[in-house]
Amino acid sequence: MTTDRSLATSEDMHTHLVDELNLALRRVGMYGELGLSMWFLINHLLVLERRPEVWEEQKDRWQRQRLWSSTATRGVFARYFPADHTYSEASVYAEFARREGWLQRDRVLDGEAYSALRDEAGRWAEHDRSWADVTAAFGPPSILIGGTNPRYGKTLCYLTNDLTQPMVTFHLWNGTDPGLDDWPSHQQPLLLAVRCGDGDLADSLTFTPQGQRRRPKDEGGERCR
Repeated sequence: MTTDRSLATSEDMHTHLVDELNLALRRVGMYGELGLSMWFLINHLLVLERRPEVWEEQKDRWQRQRLWSSTATRGVFARYFPADHTYSEASVYAEFARREGWLQRDRVLDGEAYSALRDEAGRWAEHDRSWADVTAAFGPPSILIGGTNPRYGKTLCYLTNDLTQPMVTFHLWNGTDPGLDDWPSHQQPLLLAVRCGDGDLADSLTFTPQGQRRRPKDEGGERCR
């Protein structure tokens, strides 16, 4: 008996890979190591679009922003956030997917709402905040990275349709505090920093007091830049 095994069209494959990319961004860890899964999905999408050179160009851009290292995005965020910082790493790939037209948004802010959020976020982060505080102040995110379980960290991304305006990203952490046995130590993930801007990573981060206290230290005991 002959079985019909006609291949999917390139359009079907493109749609499938875009869907998988968006799931991998939201369900961090479900597709294995983040950097590997992102490379696989992005590389295949760019090959389908006949633009394979874009990946190397993007890595060069990330290096100039200090968003890329010999360990991809992993080593970069390890200098600023305690483990697990994979949710923060995913936001970098989400920004790229947005620029390429692949990102599926759960909410898009209009110009007025986006401007208000961007103007307020830095001052607002001068105080300690939790996940519930972020959504109460700014509403549900455009992309929720990390799922809805409060036991785990997550990253909340807010954006508008205007691609010239950067995403505003809230980096939240949950885990075990030193000296405590119970995990996690907090009922809600804690906001560590807000990130906004297309320049140097260090310049785009605004830390909350919690985020400042939890920043990793270098071998000399100083806070990493």
